[in-house]
Amino acid sequence: MAAEHSITSGFAGRYATALFELAKETGSVDAVAAHLSTFDTLIDELEDMQRFVRSPVFSAEEQVKALQPILDKIGVKGLAQRFILLVATKRRLFAVRQMVKAFQQLVDKERGVTRATVTLAETPSSKALEAIKTALKDVAGAGAEIDLEINPEIIGGIIVQIGSKMVDSSLRTKLNGIRTAMKEVG
Repeated sequence: MAAEHSITSGFAGRYATALFELAKETGSVDAVAAHLSTFDTLIDELEDMQRFVRSPVFSAEEQVKALQPILDKIGVKGLAQRFILLVATKRRLFAVRQMVKAFQQLVDKERGVTRATVTLAETPSSKALEAIKTALKDVAGAGAEIDLEINPEIIGGIIVQIGSKMVDSSLRTKLNGIRTAMKEVG
């Protein structure tokens, strides 16, 4: 129940829940999820889009006018396009990424998917990635999906987060632990 509450709490969750219910009614959950993912990826990859969605400088009309051709160009159509334009009209574009995440959590919950974020220092070999997937499926069940993140700052090792649980066996964390222990000794 607490996980369900965290998904739907706040206005981002309410928007995502409304979209999810409408997508279910129209049988377009997969299409909406794919289109929202495409839009979220665009925001993630382009600093100008990050600034655009967060900036209070642009009016709702300016955001809608700018978004329409962008959405057309990247192939975001139908319910997802109408949703994003509605969010811009309501001056909530700054929270669209949280809405997309909440929508994906609702889709995952509906499908019995457990999403794990795995952070590594560098891109793993296909053999190593398969071993990680197998280990996660053993722990989280057959419905486990991996979101792989590469962060060279962890130096080495792995960080796995499933829901609110996290296992951090990164080299950076271990070195920080040694550093702290050395300070206590000296």
